Amino acid sequence: MSDLWHPENEPEPIKITWLGWILVLLRGGALLVLLLGGLMLLLALRLAERPIYGLHRPWTPWITQMVCRAGLAIFGIRHRIHGERMNLRGAIVANHTTWLDIFALNARKRIYFVSKSEVAGWPGIGWLARATGTVFITRDRKHAKQQQDVFESRLLAGHKLLFFPEGTSTDGMRVLPFKSTLFQAFFTEDLRDHLYVQPVSVVYRAPKGRDARFYGWWGDMEFGPHMLQTLAAPRQGSVDVHYHRPLKVSDFSDRKALAAACETAVRAGMPPERQIL
Repeated sequence: MSDLWHPENEPEPIKITWLGWILVLLRGGALLVLLLGGLMLLLALRLAERPIYGLHRPWTPWITQMVCRAGLAIFGIRHRIHGERMNLRGAIVANHTTWLDIFALNARKRIYFVSKSEVAGWPGIGWLARATGTVFITRDRKHAKQQQDVFESRLLAGHKLLFFPEGTSTDGMRVLPFKSTLFQAFFTEDLRDHLYVQPVSVVYRAPKGRDARFYGWWGDMEFGPHMLQTLAAPRQGSVDVHYHRPLKVSDFSDRKALAAACETAVRAGMPPERQIL
């Protein structure tokens, strides 16, 4: 993570009971089999898909969806969808709470994440990200033109790119101000008049009796312990994904206006107590 965000209060210490460790083994084993099996099938299909369709991916995104849907079932996290998922050409923007967002947002919609370049080198996760078509970006201005070209080619190919304008993950109790940098990619001559951006609010509710921030992953929290804690929870919570009205890029004067409108929509989709800055 970059530009790490820290709340006023630190998270509860991670404690795993003997029952929790049994759940870690059962759920973790099932999740590992699911991810490896899905990855093998995806790579096998991609061998035929790439030479026939190029950037277009008519088959493999369905595998990603099924794996993410099954993954949430293995965790035991209830997953609910609200609103209409956009069928127009364009991108998705959402608030960012945790690595579980990958499952929650992929489970019901064919999307491709935009992620910082460092993720490509993360053990396991980087491999999965590359295989599923993630777009990796860097903040180095020397690569700005190259990244813009990648964005355009992917969007013109009909890919729904998803990124997190907050720039970091949080405790899920608020929406941070949206950064407008990546919105500039939609304002090129070839894209502006044809693209829409759909704001999405992702709302996690903790297991009964746990810290309301249970699923949040922020600051210096390590991925491994956080995942173990999630796998070990005897009771799980839920995640609600709210799809808002798509916004046409050409209706906005610039990237800052579009980013502000998206931020307003995402914040409005959160529970009242989470709509504060």
